Amino acid sequence: MRPGRAEASRELPLAAHEVWDLLTDVRNHARWVPLTRVDAPQRLTLGDAFTAWTGPFARAGLPGFADRMVVDRFDPPTTTSPGRATFRKLGPVLLGTAEVIVVPEGEACVVRWVEDVHVRGLPRRLTDPVLRRALGAMLRLVLRRVRAELDAH
Repeated sequence: MRPGRAEASRELPLAAHEVWDLLTDVRNHARWVPLTRVDAPQRLTLGDAFTAWTGPFARAGLPGFADRMVVDRFDPPTTTSPGRATFRKLGPVLLGTAEVIVVPEGEACVVRWVEDVHVRGLPRRLTDPVLRRALGAMLRLVLRRVRAELDAH
């Protein structure tokens, strides 16, 4: 694993195309990512830009830490091949990529969520260890919350 790279994976009890639709509607991320709201179109396509806002009052509509992204890759899964969505982070603070990979496994699927980010203007050797741990914990929490939501329905 590269120094600034964090990832988590989880099996989910739905077909890959259903999980793909759930995860690539990034507005849903506000339910799973702590203290976050997402301003995005309902259906993302290649080249679309959106912003996730994180902060103590971001969900109430107040400003927070802006995480601007653009869709660089958007390949839905098929019954036999994984889907892959790549979101390039444009700053102003975080740069790098976030990637969601949905692998079909019969009636279920496995999701791998990978974040490879760094802080603009700071040396990666100083920020990577902290980011890797914080993002890894956040990704595990997010996928636990997604699974709990699916189990509740």
